[in-house]
Amino acid sequence: MARTLDPAVHAVRRDVFVDAAQRLIQAKGYEQMSVQDVLDEAGASKGAFYHYFDSKSALLDGVIQRMVTDALEALQPIVTDPNRSAVDKLNGLFAGMASWKAQRKELLLAVLRVWLSDDNAIVRDKFRRGAVANLTPVFTTIIRQGMAESSFTVTAADHAARVLVSLMLGANEHAGDLYVARQAGQMPFELIEGALAAYPEALERILGAPPESLRMIDSKVLHEWYG
Repeated sequence: MARTLDPAVHAVRRDVFVDAAQRLIQAKGYEQMSVQDVLDEAGASKGAFYHYFDSKSALLDGVIQRMVTDALEALQPIVTDPNRSAVDKLNGLFAGMASWKAQRKELLLAVLRVWLSDDNAIVRDKFRRGAVANLTPVFTTIIRQGMAESSFTVTAADHAARVLVSLMLGANEHAGDLYVARQAGQMPFELIEGALAAYPEALERILGAPPESLRMIDSKVLHEWYG
C-alpha cells in the first residue's frame, strides 16, 4: 500500500529548510551558503533535503516564494478594508510593500546580490509567473472597485490588472538595477528619483486615475535605500 502523505506535515518539514536557508542567506549570502550549511542549520539529513528540493537553486526559489506569500498576507487587510477607496487601497499597498521591504532590508539585499545574476534567470522567470498569478486577482478586485467609484476608466479590470502587475514587477527589477548602480557610484540620486517617478505616472495613465493620485515610493523611502 502506498504511503499517505500528510500535506500539513510535508509543509512544516519543508519550511524547516526554507527557514534555515533564509537565516543563512541573511547571515552569509546565498553564494557562500552550501547545502551542507543548510543541513547543519536545520539539523537534517541530505536525503531529507532532496526529498523537498532538487537543488540549492530550488531552495532559493522556496525562500522567494515564502517572501511573496508573507507579503501578500501582510497586505491583505488593506485590500479587504471596506472603508478605503480604490485609490487609497493602491497607495496603501504601495506603502505597505515599502514597509515590508524595509523590515527585511538585509535579507532582500542578500537575495538581490544573486537575484540579478544570469545563473538565476530561471528562478526570476518562475517568480514573475508566480507573482502575476498571485497579484493579478488582488489588483483586479481593486480596479473593479475603482471603476465603480469612477476613479478608474479602464474597460476590463482583469486585463488592466495584469498590465499593472507587469509594470510593478518591471519597476521592482529596475529599482534593483538602480540600487546596484548606486552602490557602485554610477548613479546620481536625482536620476534614480526621476527614473522611479515615471512608474506611478504610467500607472495613472493606464488606469485613468487622477494625476498625482498614486504614490509608489515616497522621498523618505528613496533616501533610506538610495541616499
